Amino acid sequence: MRTTRVEPESHVPSPPTPANQPGDWDSLCGQVASCQRCGLHAGRTQTVFGVGARDAHWMIVGEAPGAEEDRRGEPFVGRAGKQLDEMLRAIGLSRETVFIANVLKCHPPGNRDPKPEEVAQCRPYLERQIGLIRPRLILAVGRVAAQNLLGTDAPLGRLRGRVHSFGERSTPLIVTYHPAYLLRAPAEKRKAWDDLKFACATLQSTQAATER
Repeated sequence: MRTTRVEPESHVPSPPTPANQPGDWDSLCGQVASCQRCGLHAGRTQTVFGVGARDAHWMIVGEAPGAEEDRRGEPFVGRAGKQLDEMLRAIGLSRETVFIANVLKCHPPGNRDPKPEEVAQCRPYLERQIGLIRPRLILAVGRVAAQNLLGTDAPLGRLRGRVHSFGERSTPLIVTYHPAYLLRAPAEKRKAWDDLKFACATLQSTQAATER
């Protein structure tokens, strides 16, 4: 099994790993809600912080909020959200038992890809979330999320089927298709199912190794 280690970008300080206290979450939520670090704040309805369990074993990371997410303040709603819910149910999970977030916390106009400078400004928030949650596995859904988390321009096909490693805690990271893509290309759902089974097996082997 091939492993790729990826450290946070050097220009972005890595957050400490504090205890998961309510004050930490309140502070981070407030920082995200009032953020004006890039131009996206001017066109947003609200920021989309993320939802789910603060002590989740799984963290799902997508690209950026869409128009509906911007209106509702929650990631992965609408048809893509229902598809993600189905993916999670297939492996015995739900959005209440995982934590779901995006690389960006604000909606890019026209659902365009995030710009590098937007990712750089928003990345500390995501890293802080990861530091607080301390997930046992990160599932990157879609090319944009995977490339930005791993700092690569490799196509999604080359990133799937491998265990990557994210950050100082070497959190296992698995790449799969974005739910919106699966709605457009249902024939690829079998590959996504393979990715989910691979992620489950990776988590099980990681837990077994820590218990030895």
